[in-house]
Amino acid sequence: MKRIRYAATTALLGALLATPAHHAGAPVPVATTVDVLGQPSTADGIAILVPGVGTTPANLATTTGVMARSLYGSAGRLAPPGDVAVVAWLGYRPPGGLGPDAAREDRARAGAAALSGYVSRLVAGRPHVRVTLIGHSYGAIVVGLAAATLPAQVTDLVALGAPGMGADRAADLGTTARVWAAESPHDWIRLVPEVRLFALGLGTRPATDSFGARELPTAGVSRHDGYLTDGSATLPAVAGIVADGAGAVAR
Repeated sequence: MKRIRYAATTALLGALLATPAHHAGAPVPVATTVDVLGQPSTADGIAILVPGVGTTPANLATTTGVMARSLYGSAGRLAPPGDVAVVAWLGYRPPGGLGPDAAREDRARAGAAALSGYVSRLVAGRPHVRVTLIGHSYGAIVVGLAAATLPAQVTDLVALGAPGMGADRAADLGTTARVWAAESPHDWIRLVPEVRLFALGLGTRPATDSFGARELPTAGVSRHDGYLTDGSATLPAVAGIVADGAGAVAR
């Protein structure tokens, strides 16, 4: 646990001391990689999982894709056949590890624009479809920064083990979607400092009371990537949101 605390603090200090990256012109395009379960073009309830630090096209299927399969199975048991689809979406370049990039929102901002465009194309011509965006870890910042530009079909935003969402309050996200958060007491993300200095730091964690998100249960979650796994109370709660929009019971 001490190593994780030092790594989280070092990431922030590294960002404070590093020379800001020079941005010339438009950002380099990133090819979108997806792992799709079900039929998003016909499903009434669609979940889109946005991963965080360390995710690459090569490991998407074995990291976020595993979460997607658990969620698809759980949500599918609550809805009629074919009514649910789950997408593990990687349309941005996450930070590679707990370094300076992980303490800035730069990459999340580029990802937010890409995510908003992807969702808009996915729901075009389908006014009654429901979309739940789920950001894990740094991916929750992508979801939060995209919130204000998302189509109305996005009814719920879920942050799992998140260091921030690009705002210090849910009310400042600029969305009418419900905002949910889960943070296990066993998740090392709790050690990330809640600070923001100019463009550095990630601000308030969405599971903090002052943020104002709806609380999701976390019983059975013993690690940072354990929210959407069998035995976790978070999994059926999120599945209920995806399957019928009914929401979950706060712990």
